[in-house]
Amino acid sequence: MKIIGVSFDTPTENEDWAIRESFLFDLWSDLDRDLALYYGAATSPNQNSADRLTKVLDADGNLVLEYDVSVVGTHPAQVLHDCEFLFGP
Repeated sequence: MKIIGVSFDTPTENEDWAIRESFLFDLWSDLDRDLALYYGAATSPNQNSADRLTKVLDADGNLVLEYDVSVVGTHPAQVLHDCEFLFGP
């Protein structure tokens, strides 16, 4: 399984954030908002910040799960639980 986070920040800002927070996943920069527009995390290329959402794709790139993230603290555990159910531990 590959986990990727995406933000509108620069690569340098994302690298600093990932180090500061000890992220165990890649953090990509979407400066042009292309990925956010495609997946619905933004409605305009001028949007200041992305809507918080999670998309889970299978190995073939098919969307299998999606979430609007309202409670950040419990969200990772919910996604992990759902992925283990779908894909196994």
